[in-house]
Amino acid sequence: MPFAHKVVMRTALYWEPLEDGKVKCKLCPLNCIINPEKRGSCKVRINIDGKLYTLNYGKVSSIALDPIEKKPLFHFWPGSCAFSIGTVGCNMHCKHCQNWEISQADESFPYLQDATPESIVRLARHYECESIAYTYNEPTIWYEFVLDTAKLAKKEGLNNILVTNGYINEEPFRELAKYIDAMNIDIKAFNDKFYMKISSVPSGEPSRRTAVIAKKEFGIHVELTYLIIPTLNDNEEEIRRFARWVVEELGDDTPVHFSRFFPHYKLLNLPPTPIQTLEKAYKIAKEEGLKFVYLGNVPGHEGENTYCPRCGKLLIERWGFEILRYEIKDGKCKYCGEQIPIVGEYQRKTYRGMWW
Repeated sequence: MPFAHKVVMRTALYWEPLEDGKVKCKLCPLNCIINPEKRGSCKVRINIDGKLYTLNYGKVSSIALDPIEKKPLFHFWPGSCAFSIGTVGCNMHCKHCQNWEISQADESFPYLQDATPESIVRLARHYECESIAYTYNEPTIWYEFVLDTAKLAKKEGLNNILVTNGYINEEPFRELAKYIDAMNIDIKAFNDKFYMKISSVPSGEPSRRTAVIAKKEFGIHVELTYLIIPTLNDNEEEIRRFARWVVEELGDDTPVHFSRFFPHYKLLNLPPTPIQTLEKAYKIAKEEGLKFVYLGNVPGHEGENTYCPRCGKLLIERWGFEILRYEIKDGKCKYCGEQIPIVGEYQRKTYRGMWW
C-alpha cells in the first residue's frame, strides 16, 4: 500500500539537554540518559548533537483492518472496524513478545513504508472504519506521530484507540489523552520482579497509574489484558490482588481479559497456559467483584461471552473476534433491564479486509 509523502526524521517531544552533549528523554518512566550519537532503550530515539530526535515518525510496519474485538475491546463499539497501524520499537523488551520482529526492531526494519497523519486518516475513512488503533508494537514510543494523527482523526470524527503497555510519563500522557477514546492496557503481572526479569523495566506501577488517570481523569474507556504465563505470573494470590486492585481503583465494571500464553520469542521453553488456569483466574476475578471478565486466545470458550451481572443471561456470544449473538438494547440487558457499560451501538456489518 503506497503512501503519498516521504517522511523525515523529526525532533522528539519531551526531553531536556544535559551537560557534555547528553540528553534526558522524558517520554517514559525509563527517563533514559542518552549520550551523543546513542539511542534510548526503545531504539528509535537518538541524540544527535545534543538534541533528541525520533527515528520512526510516519514509519509504518503494519496495517490491517481489524475487528475491534481483536484489540481486545469488548465494550467499545462492538462489531466495528479498527484501522490498525504499528511501527517499530518498544520501551519494554518482553521475553514473550508475540510481535518481537517489529517491537525489537529499529528504523532499519526492511518492510517499513512512509505515511503521514493525513494518509492514515484518509485510508481509515476509505475503508469505513470507525476508529484508528495504534497497536502491534508500543504506540507510546511513536508518540509524535500518534499525537498528530490522533488530533486529525478526532477532527474527522474517528475514534482513537491505544493498545499499550501504559508505560508512559504523566505529562506526555495527559497531552495525548485528550484525543484518545479507548485503551486496552496490558498489565504484565502484579509483581515488580516479573517486570524486571521478563520486561526489562523496574516496575509495573507506571502502567497502573496510566490506567487510573485514563479512566478517572479523562473518561477514556479502559479495558485491561493480563496474559497468564505458566510459573511466572499465574500465582492465584497475585491474580487475586490484581483483580482487587481493578475493583478498587478502576471500578467493578472494568472489563478484564485473561489471555492464554503461547510460546514466543525467548520463552519457548514454557508450555501454553492450561485452560484450567484461565478458568481459575476467571473465578477469582469474579469472587473479587469484577462484573465483566473474559478469557482470550481460547476460541469457542464460554469465557469469551458477555453475561448480565444481574440476571446471568447470555448477552453477547462470541467466537474469537466474531459476534454471533447480541442481546443488548439501548445499553441494557434485554431480559432484566440492567445497564450494561458498553460504549456505542453494535455494528452489524461486514467490511472488505485488507492486510499490508
